[in-house]
Amino acid sequence: MPDPIEVRKVAIESVTDASGLAKLIDDGVIDADRVLAVIGKTEGNGGVNDYTRILADRAFREVLIAKGTRTPDEVSQVPLVWSGGTDGVLSPHATVFATVDPAKAPRSDEPRVSVGVAMSDVILPEDIGRPAMVEKVAAGVREAMKIAGIEDPADVHYVQTKTPLLTLATITDAKNRGHDVVTEDTGPSMDISNSTTALGIAVALGEIDMPGADQIHRDLSLYSSVASCSSGVELDRAQIVVVGNVRGIGGRYRIGHSTMRDALDADGIWDAIRDSGIDLPDRPHPSDLGDRLVNVFMKCEADPSGHVRGRRNIMLDDSDVHWHRQIKAAVGGVAASVTGDPAVFVSVAAVHQGPSGGGPVAAIADLG
Repeated sequence: MPDPIEVRKVAIESVTDASGLAKLIDDGVIDADRVLAVIGKTEGNGGVNDYTRILADRAFREVLIAKGTRTPDEVSQVPLVWSGGTDGVLSPHATVFATVDPAKAPRSDEPRVSVGVAMSDVILPEDIGRPAMVEKVAAGVREAMKIAGIEDPADVHYVQTKTPLLTLATITDAKNRGHDVVTEDTGPSMDISNSTTALGIAVALGEIDMPGADQIHRDLSLYSSVASCSSGVELDRAQIVVVGNVRGIGGRYRIGHSTMRDALDADGIWDAIRDSGIDLPDRPHPSDLGDRLVNVFMKCEADPSGHVRGRRNIMLDDSDVHWHRQIKAAVGGVAASVTGDPAVFVSVAAVHQGPSGGGPVAAIADLG
């Protein structure tokens, strides 16, 4: 049986701030050597050249090295998944997942959070957007499930990944080795990497059959209801964090999930919170949450129809502000209005992640 899990959310007060993580360790809330993963939002542009992700990554790893006994090489294997861009009211923050001594955790036979982390095989530039990447991600998800002690895919409620995207350097590398890539436009390669990864998650969990090459990033009827995929320039394989529930593991936390059917679907967020074990009235308000909600995690996408609930919008036609930033700000506002807290994890580029124009939502509750 895996060890029980502690989950805490900390603010990021500047681009290189990791003081929240340091305080958790100094206060004895978590042990630096027991940190399994960090999932966070940084304040950059969210694009290919968003180096705030690298700065945050370095700051958090430096704390883990300084306050623990793991070597730099060992700490480098800890998945730190950074999603760039805190548009609108979204606030930079990080959610830290760590194991705790079973003797110090509340005992429970009820479902409680378990986490499994894994790294896929190296994803080559020519793999991105193609079945080879789907297969590599699926294998990594299955490995992370084993580590978490999760046997039934229905007990998986959230899979967060970070995968490589295409850059000029990696495109050139592929060409020099005699391979082509799915696109030579680095910007869209972020969305393609995310969508391909989501299909790998869906295959691993039995949500879909193995897709054909012509379905990747095209057949929007294929999706995972628990995938949250980000991509960046800072790695060459998939970092995979599987979060689900296991009976008997103990601890205070439980995770649930649902989906938003569109960008305004606040009920989808409330449904995920209910699924995490928090009892709510029929017409809930943020004040009903108390201090029981740790965080919510969601993906969003501008509806390819250019409409939301029958009304036209111009996000996909706007040449001044990329739709990534517009939809992230819009969904972030909806999510913050539900939770009462702008430090929520909202990530963009959700093709194959939840229904088209909507997206998956996961919620972690403190039931201790």
